[in-house]
Amino acid sequence: MIIVLFRSKLVDAPDGYGEMAQEMEDLARTMPGFVDVKAFTAEDGERLTVVWWQDEATLKGWREQVRHRVAQRMGREQWYQYYKLEVAEIIRANAFERS
Repeated sequence: MIIVLFRSKLVDAPDGYGEMAQEMEDLARTMPGFVDVKAFTAEDGERLTVVWWQDEATLKGWREQVRHRVAQRMGREQWYQYYKLEVAEIIRANAFERS
């Protein structure tokens, strides 16, 4: 499994960002290999989106998806003060759930 850590900070009043972010989440959920997504915002305004993908091939499909490419370009041109992207492979996973 592949995990993407997308850290970002938005500009003030990022017009249209919320709609595009929702569209991207909805689209990602339809892509082959998509596993899950969670998003968090820190007190300083930095955002962290964590996305799990089945493997590198399915992540590549997302990275090259036409509408996602448009969102990437708009993000750099209009919405982000900065972003940092890290991609890692899960080498071990453990879970516990109370019944």
